[in-house]
Amino acid sequence: MKAMILNKISSLKTNKYPLELVDMPIPDIKNNEVLIKVSVCGVCHTELDEIEGRTSPPKLPVVLGHQAVGTVVKLGSEIVKLQMGDRVGVAWIFSACGKCKFCIEGNENLCNEFRATGRDVNGGYAEYMVAPENYVHRIPDVFTDAEAAPLLCAGAIGYRSIKLARLKDGQKLGLTGFGASAHLVLKMVKHKYPNTPVYVFAREEEERKFAKELGAIWSGNTSDPSPEKLDSIIDTTPAWKPVVEAMGNLEKGGRLVINAIRKEEADKDYLQNLSYPDHLWLEKEIKSVANVTGKDVSDFLELAAEASIKPETVIYELEEANKALLELKEKHIKGAKVLKIK
Repeated sequence: MKAMILNKISSLKTNKYPLELVDMPIPDIKNNEVLIKVSVCGVCHTELDEIEGRTSPPKLPVVLGHQAVGTVVKLGSEIVKLQMGDRVGVAWIFSACGKCKFCIEGNENLCNEFRATGRDVNGGYAEYMVAPENYVHRIPDVFTDAEAAPLLCAGAIGYRSIKLARLKDGQKLGLTGFGASAHLVLKMVKHKYPNTPVYVFAREEEERKFAKELGAIWSGNTSDPSPEKLDSIIDTTPAWKPVVEAMGNLEKGGRLVINAIRKEEADKDYLQNLSYPDHLWLEKEIKSVANVTGKDVSDFLELAAEASIKPETVIYELEEANKALLELKEKHIKGAKVLKIK
């Protein structure tokens, strides 16, 4: 099968082609796994973190990709819920122990044995992949494969971000950064919280315009003050400046939810601008998002189908994975990037 593999950790600034197209054997499955013929796979900022070493794969080479959609073509002997021919998706969570206190509480995203698709095991930048039945999700018929792919990560993690923001209808919400996840968050909020005004902070004029087109009542630059203090803000950027600026735009008792697996080092010195009275006092708080649970993914897919929440997508061939990743690194973003495998 064809696959794009990562052989070594490097910076995209010096290595613009970190992934190599190879031919490799179709993987075998275990009793609790299915084999999936992949049709599309979304491209995520987390892949940049893997390539550049901020969340390094435990071993190399590895096939990246954790927003994979395809068809079940082989079943393990213990499979009970899935059938041959099912159209399914695999998200960031590949598996967890199922026994620890976090798993028992339904927070398997915090499990010490959490394994990530496309990092700890081979993912969807390939013609075939395997996944355990418990973390394989049926795709609702209302979505095309390309529409479904970004929902598996950008949508599911956005869904979890909204839950952690403790948003109530009518409260004011801010979104910092406006890429794949944030534009889906805006669509979710418009459906679930119709009286909530959304304010968007983004560096690029194109992103700010896109946000207004999707229903934001205001959009400005990262450092622009919000017209009003906001009850919650969700930060989807890899930088530190948006964290400091967002804290300054929070209402008293407000919460900033950081939806990022890692923060980059480039602007870490901006944290020196943090002022206790301006940014932290009056019971403001910061909450991070750590991965997603299987229930987050399935619940969000159900919500997205009900509300007809569909992402804006840009399609690339599998062989163009490096191009898509470089454009993501350089902030050429409008919607979600998706690799077409077949």
